[in-house]
Amino acid sequence: MEPHENTGHPRRWTILGVLVLSLLVVVLDNTILNVALRTLADPVHGLGATQGELEWSINSYTLVFAGLLFTFGILGDRFGRKRFLMIGLAVFGLASLLSAYSQEPGHLIAARALMGVGGAAIMPVTLSIISNVFDPRERARAIGIWSGAVGLAVAIGPILGGLLLEQYWWGSVFLINVPVLLVGLVAVALLVPESRDPRPGRIDLVGVLLSVVGLVALSYGIIDGGEHGFDRPLVWASMVGGLAVLVAFITYERRIEHPSLDVRLFRVPRFAAPIAVVGLVFFASMGMMFFSAFYMQLVRGYTPLETGLLFLPFATAQLMFAPGSATLVRRYGARAVSAVGLVLVAITLGAFAFIGAQTPIWIVAIVFFLQGAGMASIMPPAMESIMSALPRERAGVGSAVSNTVRQVGGALGVAVLGSVLAGVYRSEIAPTTTGLPDAARDAANESIAGAYGAAERLGAVGADVIVAANDAFVSAMHVAAALSAVVAALGVLVVLRWMPGRTARPQVVVEPAGEAELARTS
Repeated sequence: MEPHENTGHPRRWTILGVLVLSLLVVVLDNTILNVALRTLADPVHGLGATQGELEWSINSYTLVFAGLLFTFGILGDRFGRKRFLMIGLAVFGLASLLSAYSQEPGHLIAARALMGVGGAAIMPVTLSIISNVFDPRERARAIGIWSGAVGLAVAIGPILGGLLLEQYWWGSVFLINVPVLLVGLVAVALLVPESRDPRPGRIDLVGVLLSVVGLVALSYGIIDGGEHGFDRPLVWASMVGGLAVLVAFITYERRIEHPSLDVRLFRVPRFAAPIAVVGLVFFASMGMMFFSAFYMQLVRGYTPLETGLLFLPFATAQLMFAPGSATLVRRYGARAVSAVGLVLVAITLGAFAFIGAQTPIWIVAIVFFLQGAGMASIMPPAMESIMSALPRERAGVGSAVSNTVRQVGGALGVAVLGSVLAGVYRSEIAPTTTGLPDAARDAANESIAGAYGAAERLGAVGADVIVAANDAFVSAMHVAAALSAVVAALGVLVVLRWMPGRTARPQVVVEPAGEAELARTS
């Protein structure tokens, strides 16, 4: 074949539009949830969820999502990527309905777990289909647009969520998914071609079970310890047991012939380095998003809609910079572009350690914008490096691994940084609440949302409780922000040491080279 011939599908750009719509559903739901957390914590207008239950409403989705990505990537490769995309959209729609009409936090957590099943069927096949319908020379641009869609969802989600919460009940933020899903199902059925891996892998049920059990146990220990203290044997048994199961998972995956996670891939630097970067940056960023929503709605007193608008600079920066990142990578190399992006993210996360209750809000908006610009310079080159390290027919494996690490990193970030936040908050507010009635003291010590709820029933004393809760929360936010900045800074070291530079040109690697490299690492 002549080098100038394009091997992509004739309708590849229209297909990309359909895939972006499918992706929007998954990302939109999580960004909407960020502005709904305060309402869900309200016992009158929401479900009265504790901070731990709010963390689980996020992590029940992400951990199920991450645990099933490997298997669903393989099932999509075996039985048809278009088929699994449609199944995922249908399951996601059903789970959205169940979430909207949940009667208590436990119901919402379970419905969100089912939503994770649908998301796990959607996410890996979108990138797999992109890799199959686009010529390698266009793949970087397509992935840049795909990544930009994440920024679009980040922009739409909080604003849409704020509008819905001001007009309707909290369940509307989940119900809004349904019409988008219906449009997506019709578009996928009409436009997306079916594709399969000619040599699909085997389904690794033991590996999937070990990964889910290990991640859930580890996260449970971290979240429960943050909410109720780390001085109980159950917490440490859960964390140590979870880590032991994850070690068993890795050991098992190394020994079987058809693993769900091929650990050989992590011997290839241009695959392993961006995977590590994705995990670190989402650990830091998702944890920050969790506590910043409470900061803006409680400490600063903004409505859900105003909070959504304050997230807009973050999303706008991603929309502005993500599509052009492929050009920057070709000119300066993935290492330089990713390093600059990570430095920006680390600086902006660290900036939250200096933001207080009276900081001008325009400074917060600038910090969000710079963080979005940094994220836009990290994700596209990282995803392109990951995908181009594999032959085209193994795209499902690459997308599953990258998205699993992304979700696990985000879930652990919410769990760890949320636990740090809760621990520091409790220690800071405890001296103020010693003289309160038992029920009010327990609520105020549990979280800032609980303190606001207790203050409403305490009369004149409530004003002092709110001031103390705000001060305690800001102090806790400073500690969590500093930790998240350190994690992002570790990503800079990974990039400078192992990320491919300008001469690597990962976007033009073809299938035989990918196979050969994997063979050399075996």
